Amino acid sequence: MARLQLNNLHAEVAEEGGEQILRGVDLEVESGEIHALMGPNGSGKSTTAKIIAGHPAYEVTEGEVLLHLEEGDFGEDFDIPEDKRTWDILDLEPNERAALGIFLAFQYPAEIEGVTMTNFLRTALNAKLEERDELFEDEEGEDDAAEEEDEGFETSPMEGPADDGEVGVAEFQEILQEKMEQLDMDAKFAQRYLNAGFSGGEKKQNEVLQAAILEPSIAVLDEIDSGLDIDRLQDVSNGINALRDVQGTGVLQITHYQRILDYVEPDHVHVMLDGKIAKSGGPELAEQLEDKGYDWVREEVYETA
Repeated sequence: MARLQLNNLHAEVAEEGGEQILRGVDLEVESGEIHALMGPNGSGKSTTAKIIAGHPAYEVTEGEVLLHLEEGDFGEDFDIPEDKRTWDILDLEPNERAALGIFLAFQYPAEIEGVTMTNFLRTALNAKLEERDELFEDEEGEDDAAEEEDEGFETSPMEGPADDGEVGVAEFQEILQEKMEQLDMDAKFAQRYLNAGFSGGEKKQNEVLQAAILEPSIAVLDEIDSGLDIDRLQDVSNGINALRDVQGTGVLQITHYQRILDYVEPDHVHVMLDGKIAKSGGPELAEQLEDKGYDWVREEVYETA
């Protein structure tokens, strides 16, 4: 079971005189749990998500973000040495964080003409698996890789069969079909260009599909419910529930509104104010926020401070 742990996280905009945004965030998310992170605009929710993923626009000035792994987190056939079961992911590049099981669903997914969903998703999966293998290579494996690099390529590295990669085309088609059925998605999605011409709801559903394909330990969903009508909200919510129930993914659901939590019931709800977690509770906390807003939390926090 993987566990993401934020300890006393402080961060600011990464430019001279950049504004401080996070002021001591403490948060833990485990595989198989759903955490809702709520709060008003400007409280630091999206900044927290981007820092977890490794966005270069923010600089961490204090604290740590740890990822704890256990044997079996990457499947029974993948050995995780004891000395590589805890990672300070602030020392890692975004691609390395993704390889270890961190996933970020964007609030505004990009459109890429000319790249089909199928090609994009298979490339992403193979890149993740290759990067993960490199992170866990022993010294002998690193030496072998260095020798291969020294030998050079007999042909251009751009050449090679279309089936290159750990997961070949035929195997990936089976994986994709299984995941799309799991999420109740139309198979025609797979042949479209990445998000090109997609509605807002289709883009968000595609983000959930990406998480299903990559099978992260921890998925951070940044306002994935924004702009969704009720039907698409239910589709996206069903996909999020499947990530937890079928794959065992831990979910950090960032949202302004309680409505998605009617379909994705959280195990824990956290309220962020002024760059830190001000209050935590169960699903009933989200209902209180829907009824009373955030002012009562602010008053409660400052009265006890």
